[in-house]
Amino acid sequence: MAADTRTQAIAQALSAAKAHYVAGNPLSYAQHRKAAKVLPGGNTRSVLFSAPFPITLTAGRGAGVTSLDGRDYTDFLGEYTAGLYGHSDPVLRNAVIGALDSGWVMGGHIRLEEELASLICARFASIELVRFANSGTEANLYAIAAARAISGREKIMVFEGAYHGGVFIFGGTPSALNAPFDFVKAPYNDIKGTCALLDANRGDIGAIVVEPMQGSGGCIPGDHTFLKMLREWATCNGALLIFDEVMTSRLAPGGLQAVCGVMPDLTTLGKYIGGGFSFGAFGGRADLMRRFDPLQPGAFAHAGTFNNNVFTMSAGVAGLRDVYTAAAALALNARGDALRTRLNAAAQCARFPMQFTGLGSMMNVHMCGGSVRSVRDLAPSITPLRELFYFDMLRQGMWLAHRGMINLSLPMGDAECDRLVRAVEVFIETRNPLFESAAQA
Repeated sequence: MAADTRTQAIAQALSAAKAHYVAGNPLSYAQHRKAAKVLPGGNTRSVLFSAPFPITLTAGRGAGVTSLDGRDYTDFLGEYTAGLYGHSDPVLRNAVIGALDSGWVMGGHIRLEEELASLICARFASIELVRFANSGTEANLYAIAAARAISGREKIMVFEGAYHGGVFIFGGTPSALNAPFDFVKAPYNDIKGTCALLDANRGDIGAIVVEPMQGSGGCIPGDHTFLKMLREWATCNGALLIFDEVMTSRLAPGGLQAVCGVMPDLTTLGKYIGGGFSFGAFGGRADLMRRFDPLQPGAFAHAGTFNNNVFTMSAGVAGLRDVYTAAAALALNARGDALRTRLNAAAQCARFPMQFTGLGSMMNVHMCGGSVRSVRDLAPSITPLRELFYFDMLRQGMWLAHRGMINLSLPMGDAECDRLVRAVEVFIETRNPLFESAAQA
């Protein structure tokens, strides 16, 4: 009976929070209805949609964004890690203005593509040669396709809870739009379970694709022993190990691969490395990447009108060279670790299960207790409570993902972190009575 009472109390609180949301964002609602006439559901990017309708943003500056309804938010979403530089970094702005002044859509090689490639190869030890794309999805598509072609094997191992792009989604519900490769889905951070599947498919697996920390799956770090096991198995059995560092490359100067001490054969990148513009990249061992060399017999074809567009190349170079230096990466991720520690300390005062997982400048709230080592551990999560958290954070001026993801950006300082901690404390203080009344019932 207590559980039923709690569920009802959360549902009532969520209903009230949504009503407040609707009343406070009439212009966003009107814009949503207008957009729905030409876009299915008024939407062209599913992850940004949330019921009853999404808020429309009109401006961003520093670490903040402003909505069509005139509300200011501290941006803890960070464009799902792509917004690492914030919204108005002067160095990136000058680089983009320079690109505007020199002309765009060149239709030829430009010097900046070599400069960005050199910066990437210098930063990530596993990348000897690199090619550019337009998104992390595209980068993973090419890396996986290349691995199949090089290995001559059809099967690709992926992991439960993984997200490698819009056509590589491996959550609880199978995606009908996934690329039609032969995937073997294994349990993340489970050496015994994964080894059993690897050995059962020995000789057929051409590549293992893994995030060293699952990002969209809930900021779940990979155990170093688990990742090293994947490296050893791939080496011994002629498969290629692909690290998807589209999100996690921001977590250390050399990406998470440098932290865990595992050298993948191929690495995929995206998000912030384009300086806020569309970007993807895949690179790795020279002998593998030379298969894309047009001068080589039987070279793989790799096209893309905007692979080397001047805006991404200009902003990407300025960002990696002048802004997100090794020192800046260390400082930002230390700030994130300190913030997550404070948030988990605040969560100890909650009368409901609540914790923040992640590494460095990436984290995710979960409404469950116990250790979180895979998406299987999230099964007991109280999903309506996490949704209530989202609406309560918006009400307090915190912009974050509907699924509870939080990402820091470089413009953030102590004031922004203090603001988030206080907002979480207010959420806990406000919602603790829901569980007190349930317990009494």
